[in-house]
Amino acid sequence: MSEAKEKQPKQKKSFFYIIARFLAAIVFHTLAPVFYHGKENIPGELPYIIIANHSSFMDPVIMAYAIKKHDVTFLGKKELIKNKLASFILRNMHIIPVERHSTDMAAMRACVSALRNQQILGIFPEGTRHHQGLMEEIEGGVAMIALRSGAPVIPMYITPKFRMFHRTDCYIGSAIPTEDLRQQGVNKETCQELLERITATYAAMAKQK
Repeated sequence: MSEAKEKQPKQKKSFFYIIARFLAAIVFHTLAPVFYHGKENIPGELPYIIIANHSSFMDPVIMAYAIKKHDVTFLGKKELIKNKLASFILRNMHIIPVERHSTDMAAMRACVSALRNQQILGIFPEGTRHHQGLMEEIEGGVAMIALRSGAPVIPMYITPKFRMFHRTDCYIGSAIPTEDLRQQGVNKETCQELLERITATYAAMAKQK
């Protein structure tokens, strides 16, 4: 198993990612402080999936900044890369474009491949930004990716919506159990059960914050 991991290609550090992390460090420690809770729940070994609620355009930056040693490969809507400049920058920041509200099998395969290549996959399961700050409608792709890859699913809860000159808290929970579902096979029922576990996890995190 260890030999297989060693043969996996290492993800190259993105220049744009390094710049974004540097700017985030300045903002998150001055104008818009971000406090992280439960960072001990971030796995020491790769790969894993980290998911979060989505209420602000800064949420991907907040997620990525929590992970110091590695870049995060994000699943993002295709609309983000329509502009040539934006496409160049985002693709160099490891984004996997996906067609929202449909079964984009090319994107699903790319996500599973990233995890098999010992990368971190960042997903916002709601598929779009919501203003309430808690999971609402959850896209089913995250469950399929998690069950097919077998990678741990780490929940992150960001509250309140990111704003300048206000504090944001980011809560990181322990991995959501998936092994029992994987043993039953990847199907509609097990995917639905995992989505229900994700919803319940975020409801509990919202109460405990």
